[in-house]
Parts: sequence; structure tokens; C-alpha cells
Amino acid sequence: MTTQEVADKFYEWMQTGDFEKIYTELYSKDATSKESPGSDWKDANNLEEIYEKGKKWNESIEAMHGGTTEKPRVAGNYFTSFMTMDFTPKGHPRMNMEEIGFYEVKDGKIISEQFFY
Repeated sequence: MTTQEVADKFYEWMQTGDFEKIYTELYSKDATSKESPGSDWKDANNLEEIYEKGKKWNESIEAMHGGTTEKPRVAGNYFTSFMTMDFTPKGHPRMNMEEIGFYEVKDGKIISEQFFY
């Protein structure tokens, strides 16, 4: 797949919340994940660690109230997507979050993601 095709599928599956399909079909097993500078969340160095990070995130949420993902913008082997989340973390008040996801694609798979929020 081209970077544009990966980005298009990413967007399509984000609209339906099909995260499992995103990870299994679009990510390399060696993909890395970096959080925004200063974040308390640890970076992940392969798909197994990315899954674990996602699991911990889900366990930290009391309720999801909504969210959006805009159509990705592609440049070369990279794409970005602006995303929002409306959620209540366990033990904290409801909050809204905005972030930019920055993704690198190689050989038809996402090999890295980094978030800025």
C-alpha cells in the first residue's frame, strides 16, 4: 500500500473505532510509539508494547463521551491526523483533549507514531 492508501484506511477505520483492524492490518510488528514531550506515558518499541500501552490507556478511562479524527494529510512517507477526545479519566473530572498524530509509513505499514498534545 502507498502512504495515501494506509492513511485512507486509517481514517476509515478510526471512524468506526476499529482499532484492532488498524493495528493488525496497518502497523508493522516493529512499529514504535512516542508520546508528547513531558508526558507521563512511556514510549513503546514494538507492536506488543503499543497494544499494552493502549490497554493501560483504556483501563485509565472511566467513560468516553466522544471524539473525532480528521482526514489525514500525506507528505511523502508521512501522514498526520488531528484528533479530539472527550473523556472522563478515573478519579478526575471530564476533559477534552486535542492531539496531532504523526505517522511514518514504510513498505505499506506504519513503522512509527508520535503524538503531540
